[in-house]
Amino acid sequence: MSARHVVRTHRSTDSLARDQQLAWAIAELAAGERPLTDEVEEMVVNRVIDNAAVAAASIARAPVVAARAQATTHRLAPGSTVFGQPSDEPISPEWAAWANGVAVRELDFHDTFLAADYSHPGDNIPPLVAVAQHCGRTGEELARATAVAYEVQVALVRGMCLHEHRIDHVAHLGPSAAAGIGALLGLPVATIFQAVGQALHVTTATRQSRKGEISSWKAYAPAFAGKMAIEAVDRAMRGQSSPSPIYEGEDGVIAWLLDGPDATYTVHLPEPGEPCRAILDTYTKEHSAEYQAQALIDLALRMRERIEDLERVREVVIHTSHHTHFVIGTGAGDPEKLDPYASRETLDHSIMYIFAVALQDGAWHHERSYTRERATRPDTVALWQKIRTAEDPAWTRRYHDPDPERRAFGGRVVIVMDDHTRIEDELDVADAHPRGARPFARPQYIAKFRSLSDGVIDPPEQDRFLQSAQNLRSLRPDQLRGLTFTVDPARLGPEPPNGIF
Repeated sequence: MSARHVVRTHRSTDSLARDQQLAWAIAELAAGERPLTDEVEEMVVNRVIDNAAVAAASIARAPVVAARAQATTHRLAPGSTVFGQPSDEPISPEWAAWANGVAVRELDFHDTFLAADYSHPGDNIPPLVAVAQHCGRTGEELARATAVAYEVQVALVRGMCLHEHRIDHVAHLGPSAAAGIGALLGLPVATIFQAVGQALHVTTATRQSRKGEISSWKAYAPAFAGKMAIEAVDRAMRGQSSPSPIYEGEDGVIAWLLDGPDATYTVHLPEPGEPCRAILDTYTKEHSAEYQAQALIDLALRMRERIEDLERVREVVIHTSHHTHFVIGTGAGDPEKLDPYASRETLDHSIMYIFAVALQDGAWHHERSYTRERATRPDTVALWQKIRTAEDPAWTRRYHDPDPERRAFGGRVVIVMDDHTRIEDELDVADAHPRGARPFARPQYIAKFRSLSDGVIDPPEQDRFLQSAQNLRSLRPDQLRGLTFTVDPARLGPEPPNGIF
């Protein structure tokens, strides 16, 4: 069962009561007593491992190095840990969340939830871990708070589309992280309400961060939302108020940033006392690329076995959903998605590039598949330019199907050869999806961590981290500092240029 919240704009003269506002409902969810099921706790652990895996793989990349350099100038005891740094060098929690959030997001390789909008709910974990470490919370409290944050973000993603108004999806992350932190600290409803309002207000931005020539800010945007959520909670705890009604106000989010003053949205949240289970509806990535490319990568790997000579390919058409066509396909109208000299961030949002490389290589790698040498190979460029996407209403309907057993994020691919023969195949979900050919469970999460941390984290440190993560529910406050990893300084990448700090 779930509580149904109908959200619409109200005139200022209506004096909408707090307990009628969506931010208040979110705060009530966060402040309520909710059981933590074994199934949910297991998935929280999986996502803590998953985040660490992709953070290890990105630890020496320039955006991560820069964020870490910023963070390590803000020391504070008891403080929080930063991936790669010694755990006895505490950093102010909002800056630790910033550095770790960038590391987790940089390679576009952790979990996802897709519905009316997009999201990477694992982005909630860095700010929650940072606050838990600094404030002396237990592993069980952290696990419960993580379940709350996932619940809020998934509910917002199901109920409100940001993308069609070109608002970046991290606008759903600020409120979910603030709610999770409120739950972690056991704050009253009124305090969480104020934090949610501020967090939404300061994390609402345009989608240009994921459009055109995509920059390193794509990785920073969710880290910024997590950092702002911590600051919003801190301010609310000091008795300060925030814009209200933040969603329903006459000059609020719905009226001016979403569907307008006549619009109505419906958001479903669990009934009081019900467990938060939305994390079980989310899914991680086997491949380092935008989630809507996951099933299509698997499909390319399968279809290549039926093509003897890729140079004979005349055309490739990917029939897929509206979102896939307009976000990572030719429907986006971005010439950069066909440019061999585009940024790595742009290439991982170009299904034309991704499908071409997967067809040629029969594999996908978070580094090798994106190198400049790989992207500019003449045979790759030639194949890449022959690929286009087309929206298929049937795939769009399946993308939004309310039945999770029918929901699909893949497509149908038609490859036309130079003799006009056609090779066709389709795949609705990625192999790693819960309904896929090889669903991810704990062994797959551990294998992903081992693979991505190989050559980065020494094996004994890998073992220590995995033991801490898998014992999450029983960790005492002093043991939460084990939810990080230390890396030899020689593997942390070159020092970035100095900034202000």
